Amino acid sequence: MRRRTLLKSTAATAAVAALPSRFAIAQSGAGTNKLLRYVPTADLSVLDPSWTTTQVSITHGYYVFDTLFGIDHNQTPQPQMAEGYTVSDNGRVWDIKLRDGLKFHDGEPVLARDAAASLKRWSSRDVYGQTVGAAVEEFTTADDRTIRIKLKTPFPLMADALAKPNGMLPVVMPERLAKTDSSKQVTEMIGSGPYRFLKNEFVPGGGGAYERFKDYVPRQEKPSWASGGKIAYIDRIEWHIINDASTASAALQKGEIDWWEQVQPDLIPLLRKNKDLVVTNFNPVGFFGTMRFNHANPPFNNVAIRRAVRLGMNQEEYMSAVTGNDPEIWRECKALFPCGTRYGEEIGKAGMTGNIDAARKALKDAGYAGEKVVILNPADIPTIGPFGHVTFDYLKQIGMNVELQEMDWNTLAQRRNKTDPVDKGGWSIFHNWWLGSSIVNPAISNVVRGMGAKGWAGSFTNEKLETLAAEWTQVPGDDDRMRVARAIHQEAMDTVPAVVLGRFFILTAYRKGLTGLLESTSPYPWNIRWS
Repeated sequence: MRRRTLLKSTAATAAVAALPSRFAIAQSGAGTNKLLRYVPTADLSVLDPSWTTTQVSITHGYYVFDTLFGIDHNQTPQPQMAEGYTVSDNGRVWDIKLRDGLKFHDGEPVLARDAAASLKRWSSRDVYGQTVGAAVEEFTTADDRTIRIKLKTPFPLMADALAKPNGMLPVVMPERLAKTDSSKQVTEMIGSGPYRFLKNEFVPGGGGAYERFKDYVPRQEKPSWASGGKIAYIDRIEWHIINDASTASAALQKGEIDWWEQVQPDLIPLLRKNKDLVVTNFNPVGFFGTMRFNHANPPFNNVAIRRAVRLGMNQEEYMSAVTGNDPEIWRECKALFPCGTRYGEEIGKAGMTGNIDAARKALKDAGYAGEKVVILNPADIPTIGPFGHVTFDYLKQIGMNVELQEMDWNTLAQRRNKTDPVDKGGWSIFHNWWLGSSIVNPAISNVVRGMGAKGWAGSFTNEKLETLAAEWTQVPGDDDRMRVARAIHQEAMDTVPAVVLGRFFILTAYRKGLTGLLESTSPYPWNIRWS
């Protein structure tokens, strides 16, 4: 078979001012599923979901693209674009057959060579992908509908890897796009997912729009997280970037927007009083705040200094800063895997006591010599920005020379990739949060992987952790995986690649007529509709 070969808004009020021209459409069409107006957590600056770990890009990726496998609510991989798969007796050949009738948004059929090229690109960037890639001899095809993965050694968790729900997604794109240099973003958004990206309506800093892909062929199963029947009921979904929380809240209450992804805690009581709105938690695993060190430069290339800093940190202060100290929406979690999940044992309590005096002494004993510490802080993300202020105050208390640099998230995401010293534009610390599902095991978690410059920003290098992570993917049973995961967890706790700031839940709010929102790890667009 052959084939033819979003920046911060200048003013929050301006974002809402753009809405009235579309408002009439919503009034006449909401009941017939014509339009949904959505406010994501941040501007969409990177369109390629296999190039970045930024959550807004991943959400966008699920609109436009599909994956061979998807994770269900039990965190079990299920075939998605795949009809099924077979594994050779020696475990070294995986044949994955595509479902019939899959099409890209340009009308071309999805072929096995598209998927093979996409997996090759993903495996050169993602941390779990690189673990897979080290075991792969070749991503190739057996025929137009069958991807063949030839392995150097068996990789029993292949389906788990290809179903990973967050981080850099193993999406399938046309072969010509998948062959883009992996150091460069793919900017042409041609996927085979339930929604088409309308490139002519994309305005960085302002938003964009998606249109239901009428040729999408959903699976026939009930939807569950990123698996099952991804049925698109809404004809058109518009993204509006509103960086000011009060403005977004007012727009939702006036009916100028329909769904606000992440509600700031101090506005929850007000929104709950509105009988026309629903305020709920769609992510049962939760979010995990993280402080990341730059391991390439002083002072945090010294593990004793990292331990000293962690020692006096107080999770309650961090969680209060982003949740308003609402006990219903945060939990202490002194673990590097998500509390409440299989590997989330709290083995870090002794290393994080909240004792300021002990931390100050430990810092002096570690040989801290007054090196400047630069904190990059996203002022436009209310669920991350407060972390930077807590850390700034804390580091001053224990005697560090610290500077807080405020910026928007997109600028931070670029700056954190710099390896220069702080006096030449480099950095020392940034904060973020992870969806629990994206750090749930040793292979998938950017936080505990020790891949140096090839891994997550901060250049944390630990060969022992990498050896153990590879072992975790090879051992045959759950008991052995638990044993290896514990060894990984302890080594990571000892070497402090990052510090977890606690577990919290970010609530979402939408108009009451919107139904079908799935309990999941991301705000998926399928299954939702106007009643």
